[in-house]
Amino acid sequence: MVGQSPGEGRAAVLLQPFVHQVGGHTSMLTYDEHTICKPLVSQELSFYESLPLAMRQFTPQYKGIVSVHLKKDSLGNLTLIASPSLGQPDSAGGDPAVTLWHKCKWSHTQVTKSFKDSCPGKMLLRTDLQCHTDSILEDANGKQPERKSYNPWGLHCHRQHLNRMSSKHNENKLHQFLLLENVVSKCSYPCILDLKMGTRQHGDDASEEKKARHIKKCEQSTSASLGVRICGMQVYQADTGHFLCKDKYFGRKLSAEGFRQTLRQFLCTGNQLRTELLEPIILRLKALLAVIRKQSSYRFYSSSLLIIYDGQEHKESADHHLPFPKTHGTNPSRVDVRMIDFAHTTFKGSKSNPNSTLYDGPDHGYIFGLENLIKILQSLSEGK
Repeated sequence: MVGQSPGEGRAAVLLQPFVHQVGGHTSMLTYDEHTICKPLVSQELSFYESLPLAMRQFTPQYKGIVSVHLKKDSLGNLTLIASPSLGQPDSAGGDPAVTLWHKCKWSHTQVTKSFKDSCPGKMLLRTDLQCHTDSILEDANGKQPERKSYNPWGLHCHRQHLNRMSSKHNENKLHQFLLLENVVSKCSYPCILDLKMGTRQHGDDASEEKKARHIKKCEQSTSASLGVRICGMQVYQADTGHFLCKDKYFGRKLSAEGFRQTLRQFLCTGNQLRTELLEPIILRLKALLAVIRKQSSYRFYSSSLLIIYDGQEHKESADHHLPFPKTHGTNPSRVDVRMIDFAHTTFKGSKSNPNSTLYDGPDHGYIFGLENLIKILQSLSEGK
């Protein structure tokens, strides 16, 4: 059964790019402060609708489905409008979505300008969709500089998504989007590590070409050797007031030692290593590992794992020149671990793909990645 949409009864909601998207290729959009939305994929919906109880603390809360349609103004600026209480966009003159759209238009051009203003330095937002060998965050010297306020990856995904939608569909076409919990809504300065988990990334439905491409990516990255690779990252740097951002192209190039050093960098908010976060992160990963080991038939192909903490506490200490307090034990408000992206997840009883391959036992590739991740974090905790 579909959950009730947040803001039920509101005529229209203007969707904006989710500014803390650090990885993936699907556009994530902000619905409200605590809710994001993404294009609906039946396999992912099936996963959320039959989610095992033990896994719910490690996944975003599923909030339902919303209808979304595209709007284009006379200048060609594109916007997405969610209509939680509308069956069809009203083609008559009184469409409330149009009224809202004119009042608070967040156009393609305005989004680009906003991100450029917030991210000083050279922005390499790819417009050539065939070009995928460079990193959009690298400057002319091949370095990935710090960025202020926003991670530009979300804008990159959003622009691609708008271009695809506008080229394939007319404005009245209704698209279904999943509504999910914004897992960083409680963070003032969300530090996010997006990890692609497992030794295999292609789904059962992948073409031979796509399968070969994904196998090659795994073989040439830490996915094969560690069962995990970095897919995106942002870390708030309290000493500069900027976010340090890394993207999936950076993650693919890393060796096992480079992966370890990047994990260390993820825990460094400026001049100080946040060693006090290691224990609660490790404990949460161990709790997830125990749950995954019990999930027979599940294969989480191409899914990601987010590790999250708030850079706010360290910022306040830096502002007042205070030593950061050492704490012990877990504090759910300070660290979080969440599984995301289940478009290629398969399991026994999946309604979306009843003819998919049936697997026995737990996802050993995912478990391999979790075990290695825990080992590396433990070695950092021990100062190695």
